[in-house]
Amino acid sequence: MARIASVEILQADLVPKVVRTDAVQSFERQETPIVRITDADGAVGVGYSYTIGTGGSSVIRLLDDHLAPLLIGRDAEDIERIWRDLMYRVHATTVGALTSIALAAIDIALWDLRAQRARLPLHRLAGGAKPDIPLYSTEGGWLHLTPSQLVEEALKAKEAGFGGTKLKVGKPHVAEDVQRIAAVRDAVGPGWDIMTDANQGLTLPEAIRRARCFEPLDIAWFEEPVHADDVAAHQRLSASTTVPIAVGESLYSLAQFKDYLHSGACSVVQVDVARIGGITPWLKVAHMAEAYNVPVCPHFLMEIHVALCCAVPNSQWLEFIPQLDLITHSGMRIENGRAIPSDQPGSGIDWDWQRINAMTLHKTLHR
Repeated sequence: MARIASVEILQADLVPKVVRTDAVQSFERQETPIVRITDADGAVGVGYSYTIGTGGSSVIRLLDDHLAPLLIGRDAEDIERIWRDLMYRVHATTVGALTSIALAAIDIALWDLRAQRARLPLHRLAGGAKPDIPLYSTEGGWLHLTPSQLVEEALKAKEAGFGGTKLKVGKPHVAEDVQRIAAVRDAVGPGWDIMTDANQGLTLPEAIRRARCFEPLDIAWFEEPVHADDVAAHQRLSASTTVPIAVGESLYSLAQFKDYLHSGACSVVQVDVARIGGITPWLKVAHMAEAYNVPVCPHFLMEIHVALCCAVPNSQWLEFIPQLDLITHSGMRIENGRAIPSDQPGSGIDWDWQRINAMTLHKTLHR
């Protein structure tokens, strides 16, 4: 039995190293809630989540005022029970981003603690399906970059051994998107994957039109073409094109993924561990997608998703967007364009607490 003795809540803000723009927003700051759970034996588990610039303080208040106090004295091994108890404690605010982001930080910490106590790396504790996962890069595909810059970044990624690159789409006219994709396709050749992402910026008729124009360019997927709440629109789009449709980063519950998969509205699941509410529901989504023979390619948070991708058999890609290297001693291990999970017990994230403390905007301790 591992009773929870204390819970520490922190927030650190991380500034991206490159400019990140898409069809609807600019990613200027990552607000990062961090949860440290210590059990009665002194073992510590660390979890985290994120926002892209707003809402971080609200997540912290939810953790401090409503969730963290309920953890004290609980058996840290009861992860499923704790997740459900916390979710029902704030049931009036679910399904929603702030609640899921807060739950995720706690749930990831509990899984890290379990893996530490079991002396197992997270990817083995959660399934141990594969030793590594191929990478594709998003950092060189932002919407403000010119076609020549996109080509340069794609060639760099290809030379580094990555298997593909993601290009943001959603320019005012479809011809601009086609020009950008075609420039990269001509440079990298036919044997390399190009993903596209509209960030929910299109209407359904425009998404159908652009998918038709993208088909000759052999793109790997068309991501979040219309608003994520509209399952029927994605179903109509999927039926109208041969381009695989990807969704998931803006979905916050198991039931939402069930609706997409059951209706055939997507071909790629991009479940985000922070936005779905942690590792506990992430694994459920991944296994449900496996039952539908649909691949999992998670959104962002590569440092934790590398372990989860290697835990399940239907993971296909890991998205390369480095961020935690600002507050870790060492980064994710990459060899020949493939990410390799840590063999150290726990999540494998090598936190730099001196740097975290220097960047901390908020800190509370619950006992």
